[in-house]
Amino acid sequence: MAPVFIILCALGLGLVGWFTARAKARTLFTGRGSMHSLPSYHGWNVALWIILPALVIWSIWQFISPGLIEAEALASPAAAALPDAGMLRSAILSEAQKLADDPDAIVFNPAAKEMVPAVSAAVSKYNWIGAGLTLLFAFVGGAYAFSRVKAAYPARSLVERTVMTALFIASLIAILTTFGIIASLIFETGVFFSYVSPIDFLFGTHWAPDPFAPVTDNIGDKYGAIPLFWGTIFIGAIIAMIVAIPLGLMSAIYLTQYASAELRKVMKPVLEILAGIPTVVYGYFAALTVAPQVRDFALYVGMDNPSTESALAAGLVMGIMIIPFVSSMADDSISAVPSAMRDGSLAMGATKSETIKKVLIPAALPGIAAGIMLAVSRAIGETMIVYMAAGAAANLSANPLDSMTTVTFQIANLLKSDGAFDHPATLAAFALGLVLFIVTLLLNIIALRIVNRFREAYE
Repeated sequence: MAPVFIILCALGLGLVGWFTARAKARTLFTGRGSMHSLPSYHGWNVALWIILPALVIWSIWQFISPGLIEAEALASPAAAALPDAGMLRSAILSEAQKLADDPDAIVFNPAAKEMVPAVSAAVSKYNWIGAGLTLLFAFVGGAYAFSRVKAAYPARSLVERTVMTALFIASLIAILTTFGIIASLIFETGVFFSYVSPIDFLFGTHWAPDPFAPVTDNIGDKYGAIPLFWGTIFIGAIIAMIVAIPLGLMSAIYLTQYASAELRKVMKPVLEILAGIPTVVYGYFAALTVAPQVRDFALYVGMDNPSTESALAAGLVMGIMIIPFVSSMADDSISAVPSAMRDGSLAMGATKSETIKKVLIPAALPGIAAGIMLAVSRAIGETMIVYMAAGAAANLSANPLDSMTTVTFQIANLLKSDGAFDHPATLAAFALGLVLFIVTLLLNIIALRIVNRFREAYE
């Protein structure tokens, strides 16, 4: 029985319980102050008592049932011909279950076909048992809650407490996930630094990891990450910002100060569509359209045999991608400046352009700076554009027409290699990820502090 069907049944029972309990609670209402909670709260209380136990029991059963299914299948006569090796038997049973779900599935062990009837019977049996237990607990929970529908019963308090608990758990999951990510990065980075010195990694200038090379004492000479850090800064924080800051700021000034209300309603959503375009689309645009044009320009200026992949191509497209980040923050910051400041400047005889330069931009500067910091954080964490247009060469160069690589490119490249997971070449991806995480975290903290300072000034 499909899990979706069980969940839908539980939700259906919850809906029935909600209507039934609300109807009963309405019969108890005799006037203002006669009930502790509104009838709708009694309905939600019964619905929660039906749905939550059902979901808990079904979730627990999903962990228990695979072992029961395997034991049931191994107890069948068809399992007598299976090999004694435990891992091979588990693999055969897994393929048999795949065949039971999809008869056209491709399997590699002929013995799996013989186990299909036994596995199918066991799966069906325990799915029905799980469904029965789930619906039983749903019915018991609903019956208990329905018996508590009384005028003095504090249904509202219980429902609100349940909702607050659910919100707390959701927040806790997000926090624990963040700590889990940090812990995994720190642990794997510690293993990497047992092979490579942090000094060699953070200050070395030669990057040439080989996932199949033997681990030697002087392996740190190949893991100097300075070219990666420079490529990330050069593409994401210099070239991209040279494109994004002027265009984003000028578009924000035009939309807030010069555009009519009708034109603003059209242009602002169109501009912000840039933020919703998938980065892989930007990557294709950079690799197939911008990069060849940049190469033609390099040939025009006399560069010998320039590469199609270049820092300039990736940086230009990345700058276009983050224009909405700069524009939106600058737009909101300029709009938040009190109109009295602008009106006062105009009343003193200043022109509109002088008011913008001398009053609005300085007053909105904290918010604009915060938007730029967030845009930089977004740019240095970008992967697809640099993966498709910047190249893999770890060059320490200031020439934007040269091919360069970035931290995100190398993380993706190292983790998709066929080398061993415990090799320094693979573990280097975690060290790079930790450095990138720290940098983006610091940028976000600075941006938030600037935003908070800006809000305090004008709220």
